[in-house]
Amino acid sequence: MNVAFFLTPKKDVIYTTINATMRQILERMEYHRYTAIPIIDEEGKYVGTLTEGDLLWKLKDTPELTFLDTSKIMLKDIPLHRQNKPVSINASIEDLISLSVNQNFVPVIDDQQIFIGIIKRSDIINYCYRLAFHKHQNIEIDTKTDTR
Repeated sequence: MNVAFFLTPKKDVIYTTINATMRQILERMEYHRYTAIPIIDEEGKYVGTLTEGDLLWKLKDTPELTFLDTSKIMLKDIPLHRQNKPVSINASIEDLISLSVNQNFVPVIDDQQIFIGIIKRSDIINYCYRLAFHKHQNIEIDTKTDTR
């Protein structure tokens, strides 16, 4: 199966640019109720994922920082503690499953490393569930009709 089947395209993804401020990111994440969002650069390339944890660690490590001051903190000044690995649009479903174990979403890039969207862990889990349930259902049907 092609991973494009699962793709949420960039136009439907909440992401941030490398030039955003901490305040802009906090407000965007709060409004959409997300715990992590992809980051892209000026050329549209995926550069990482910002998490709530990254923002909290920045606050913890900058004791003098107040919420009002977050508009002065640029994203480039916030260390990222996790790196969500992206996949190519040509990746296999196995690649998606292994990455989704530790990531809420898997960023998808094209051949030029341009961010084209994400694949949500929930979509992968739902696919696996349907696949497993369908196979289980077929086994039950075969067993009931077996006339040995």
